[in-house]
Amino acid sequence: MESAVFLDRDGTLNDLVLNQVTNEYEPPHSPEELIFLPNVIQSLCALQKAGFKLFVISNQPDYAKGKTTLQKLKDVHHALDQMLKKKGINIEEYYYCYHHPNGIIPDYSFQCECRKPSPYFIKKASKKFNIEIHNSWMIGDRDSDIECGIAAGVKTILVKYPLSVEYQKFSSPGFIVKNLKESIEIILENWNKV
Repeated sequence: MESAVFLDRDGTLNDLVLNQVTNEYEPPHSPEELIFLPNVIQSLCALQKAGFKLFVISNQPDYAKGKTTLQKLKDVHHALDQMLKKKGINIEEYYYCYHHPNGIIPDYSFQCECRKPSPYFIKKASKKFNIEIHNSWMIGDRDSDIECGIAAGVKTILVKYPLSVEYQKFSSPGFIVKNLKESIEIILENWNKV
């Protein structure tokens, strides 16, 4: 069986972007807006070198909310994947939930089974890739990431991303860190190699 690290995307791997119209921070809607947070590449390389399978699990509701097109979200995903591959980082699979219960696009506006905090994607990846749940991790910047990890049975790390503070109130993560680099140090210190 394999050990894995499941990573949230926005606020964990990359920065949020200020929407000049709404004055709110949002996920990037174009490849040009995609900027990695400090030490992300080095951290992912360290995990990969240690033998972890890497996955990205992200709620991406902005299409359902009418804020962008589905194609633009897919363009951002493609850019992220290419940027990581150029650095030698292999993400086994990306899992995106494009739904939102309060959206305005009918086919994407409902309570789905894949939106975090549901552990749906972790369970799906675990089955497909033979992942050892109890020796795997979920890293994210919101309560929904931590709740997802807890529900799936993986260890959890909350990244204290400053723009996500309002979404970090209720969960009980295994660890709390300032950035992804600190997460990796914790994982490598607490990993039970099998």
